[in-house]
Amino acid sequence: MPQVIVDLNISSEQYLAHYQGAVKDVLAYSRDGRRIRFPSSLLQPYLLHTGVRGSFLITFSNSGKFETIEKL
Repeated sequence: MPQVIVDLNISSEQYLAHYQGAVKDVLAYSRDGRRIRFPSSLLQPYLLHTGVRGSFLITFSNSGKFETIEKL
């Protein structure tokens, strides 16, 4: 299964736009330079009062569908 690692630094103010529904997806670049788009709702378990910060391993199926996300 394809996997990518993304480093995120989303402030709580930026995430608020996702939470309010104004923005539905996160656009990030993986460490190897690929552009990754995924639903911002996947980050809710990792949201702190400071926002979402850290490195995340995202796994996709062979057909490109999201499977898992985990904080490293």
